[in-house]
Amino acid sequence: MVDVIHTIDGATGTATGEPINIEDAKRVVLEYKRADHASGKTVFSATVSPDGTNYIAYNKWITNATNTNAQGETRVASVDTGAANVTGFLTMSSEDVFKYLKATATETTDGTHDVWVHVQY
Repeated sequence: MVDVIHTIDGATGTATGEPINIEDAKRVVLEYKRADHASGKTVFSATVSPDGTNYIAYNKWITNATNTNAQGETRVASVDTGAANVTGFLTMSSEDVFKYLKATATETTDGTHDVWVHVQY
């Protein structure tokens, strides 16, 4: 079963979504979209919490960045869209276990921002 939560919906400025319960999830994927680009950029990231009170930046997202097989998985704290309309995704490392996740879209100048969190149980 996969739940898809639209946690940031058409934001036109910096936004943080509500906490999403990811306890007991087998897989967590953060899907992001920047639209209506004229200038500027958006940085998508997330914080995680073991208890719903104390949040820390999650810096082990697995990205689909191009690399060689010898390099292994590329892990990042965030994704910077650069100066463009962009869609993409980040996957949480399967060995990490947290209870809650909050996604953030940090805007510079303009754009519309969306984030969906896919939680597989």
